[in-house]
Formats: sequence, structure tokens, C-alpha cells
Amino acid sequence: MTDMTPIRTVDQSPVLLRVKDLQVHFPITRGLLRRTVGHVKAVDGVSFEVRQGEVLGLVGESGCGKTTTGRALLRIVEPTAGSIQFRQSDGREVDVVAADRAQLKRLRRDMRMVFQDPNASLNPRLPVGEIIGQSLQYNDVPRAEADDRVATLLRRVGLRPEYIKRYPHAFSGGERQRIGIARALALNPAFVVCDEAVSALDVSVQAQILRLLRELKREFNLTYLFVGHDLAVIQHICDRVAVMYAGKLVEIGPTRTLFNVPKHPYTEALLSAVPRPDPRLRRKGDRIRLPGEVADVTNLPTGCAFHPRCRYATDLCRAETPPFRELGEGQSAACHYADTLQLAGTGVP
Repeated sequence: MTDMTPIRTVDQSPVLLRVKDLQVHFPITRGLLRRTVGHVKAVDGVSFEVRQGEVLGLVGESGCGKTTTGRALLRIVEPTAGSIQFRQSDGREVDVVAADRAQLKRLRRDMRMVFQDPNASLNPRLPVGEIIGQSLQYNDVPRAEADDRVATLLRRVGLRPEYIKRYPHAFSGGERQRIGIARALALNPAFVVCDEAVSALDVSVQAQILRLLRELKREFNLTYLFVGHDLAVIQHICDRVAVMYAGKLVEIGPTRTLFNVPKHPYTEALLSAVPRPDPRLRRKGDRIRLPGEVADVTNLPTGCAFHPRCRYATDLCRAETPPFRELGEGQSAACHYADTLQLAGTGVP
């Protein structure tokens, strides 16, 4: 991928989104009366901030809660507890969790989402013009103005306006994702959640879509939460990275710092799987293969949830849950030994 160096934002940029102690718990029911016997703690006490103009990456293994977190920010999934403070264009902060129907309609003009699978996220029964223009109609934009907006967006994402009457099946996967991006931008949002936006695409198409997202970010002053599992992609597009494990944040920090000086053993294991294009940086035995399975969020182990798979675990890790604490240089981590462990990064500048 060329020209994919992250756009480094100024630390003094205002906070656009402030998430505090976000929880999303799904009930487990049994019996004829469907009694609740437990909960799946998909997201359990997650807190972070996203500054205006920033690209924050959210990474982790499948089932860690990153997609649920992204969807909860827009209340596609209803949060169980916590607060999501979003700063609107007029400077006022609104709690997304507490927003009523009218407030939520206004918020969803400013907060949009690009979904992972363009095949599943586009209605096969609707032509492209209606798919992109639905949100405009819902927000009472006049038909003529909406049609002009749709045509402009199609051009901007690299598609011809004549395609407005075609159906999704007539497009390739990359083209369908461009349609999904155009739909997300229809109402001029400030914040976009990209949920695994390139993972379902071929590598060559991924580079094109990533380049498009970067261009749109500059042009429309967008802020992204980029949910993904491919750390090579995350490294190229994100300013900061947050790492999740079993529903919790375990580390967050600037991309370059986190990739070179990780502070949590789970981050070190993830980074060991990143492909290294330079043969001089490849060494046999670098890959850290974690034993066992991802922690069961319905029945987490005592202490640190990662300790059954961690090669540095001690009795303290098994007994006490580590606090999520600041470590300097913009990094924070939830590890008892974050200050003393010398963990391996990617070694890529």
C-alpha cells in the first residue's frame, strides 16, 4: 500500500466523542418462562475518547466486543450502562445513551456507519439511488435536492451517476462498499464508524478503499472509529489504537508507540502476527501462539481475564484484576507489570 501514512492529528483538537464505562450485556434465558440465568458481557466497562479529525483503531480477536462497541455508539445495539457524550456541530454535548427519539434522529445525521459486508448491508430490492437517498428522504430533504446529492456522492466515491438505477447485484464487492460509504456520507456526518470496512475485500481493492477513506477524511473533515483485526491495515490508517480482549480495553496508545513498545502481553501477541515485508526484520520463532481459547465472557476467570493464556502471568494476575492506568507517552494499559515487562513490537518505524 502506498501513501498510507496516518494523518497525525493535533493533541489539542477538541474531544468529539467521550465514552465512559460503556457496558453491553445480553441476557441468557432458559426454560419455558425464559428466566434470565446470566449475561453475556460483550462490552464491560469500556472508556475512551476520540478527538476531532482523529482515526482511532479498535482491534482484537473475533468475539472481543469491538463490533458491539462500534454499534453501541450509534445505538444500533442498546447499551446496558455507561455514557456516550457526543459534541454536536453547535458545541453542545449530548449523551447518546440517554437521547430520546427526536435527539437520536438528529444525532444520526452526525454519526454514521460503514458496515463490514457490502453484500449483506445493501438491500438487494432497492436501486442504488434509493439506498443512498433513504436517509435524505427520512430527514425531509426535497427529492430534487436528494437526487443531486446522490449523484454527487456517486461521483465522489468513484462511481458513475448513471448507475443510480442499478441494483446491488450488478456491482463488484469493492463497488458495493463504495455505495455503502456514499450512503454513510449522505447527511454530511462528523463521525463515522468503519466496522471491518475492508476485511471482506480483496487485498488490491482494500488499498483502493483505504485510500478513498483517507481522501474523504481530508475533504469532509471526518473523524473515524476504525474497527478491524488486520493490524497491518490499522497501522497504516490510524492515529491511535485501542486493543480489546474479552469485552474490555487492555491497551490504548499512539499507533507508532503501541506498535513498537507495547505494554500489554496480549498486544505483543497480536503484533507478532503482523507480516513484515522487510526480510531483515523476519526471524523464526517471533510468532507468539497463545494457548487455549479467548476468555468466555459469560464466565470470566478471576483476576486478569488474559492470565490463562499469558506467559508472564503470576499469582497476582490470577487473583487481582489489573487497573487500566496511564503509563506516559499517551499509553494506558491494564497489566500489573506494564512498567517492568520488556515486550517486543514490530520494529517497523
